[in-house]
Amino acid sequence: MSNVNAIEISNLSKTYPRTTQTALSDLSLTVERGEIFGYLGPNGAGKSTTIRIMLDLIRPTSGKVLLMGRDAQRESVHVKHFIGNLPGEIRLWEHLNGRQILHYLAGLRPNVDLNDAYQMAERLQLNLSLKAGNYSTGNKRKLGIVQAMMHHPPLLILDEPTTGLDPLVRQTFHEMLMEARDAGATVFLSSHVLSEVQAICDRVAILRAGTLQTVQSIEALSHARSHIVTIYTRDALLAERWERIDGVKEVNITSGCLRLHVMGAIDAVIKQAATITIDDMTIEEPRLETLFMTYYGDKQA
Repeated sequence: MSNVNAIEISNLSKTYPRTTQTALSDLSLTVERGEIFGYLGPNGAGKSTTIRIMLDLIRPTSGKVLLMGRDAQRESVHVKHFIGNLPGEIRLWEHLNGRQILHYLAGLRPNVDLNDAYQMAERLQLNLSLKAGNYSTGNKRKLGIVQAMMHHPPLLILDEPTTGLDPLVRQTFHEMLMEARDAGATVFLSSHVLSEVQAICDRVAILRAGTLQTVQSIEALSHARSHIVTIYTRDALLAERWERIDGVKEVNITSGCLRLHVMGAIDAVIKQAATITIDDMTIEEPRLETLFMTYYGDKQA
């Protein structure tokens, strides 16, 4: 198992017959062992559908999923032995407290050290003595994180894991994921929180309406593909001069300020800038939000 990829998705499609809605279309994706992989898209993009197929909760119309080299459908029971999963919606036994729930779930999995689970709960500031029915959305999410991670699985599949978490707890959770990765685990992280993916993921896939748009390293997306160029000048500015430059996707002009979103090389922009008087100029790596909008456009925003 050590020589295979953590996840291999091949030509995966899912159509719901009654509605003829295509949730996934010919998706092919590989996730390497020992990486945190971000799976991005707005609600309805197909993220949760992909995860449900990976867990054999629904069956694909066509295509195949291998998890650690095992067929996710034909070997579904065996696959679940080495997966930690956090679903998008958590349903708990509301009459039990957090400690009782973890104790019960630990009995379903081999080699769980409950002390590890309790330490994780403490790091996430989760009170295990409260009944689940009294938990807030964030606390339910914390309990879901603990149950997914407490058996130290080699593959974590997490669907929108930080919903309802406050910023400090979210940071702690990020640290826990990076520790798991450093210990050899693979993390598949579905999210629409782009700053989160930017902060912790090694690579990211962007999904649009069930179709894969791109798979890139965070570094490649942030450095090679796009820049925000801001120029301050006293000269008159005409948007048309900049809009016709190859790679310029967006031009914003305010009083004395020109702001450009440039895809690819910025050489032509620099040469054009050399023809005007420049008071100041900055070239920034854009946030992932900007790159996301480049793939989705206004209609998908």
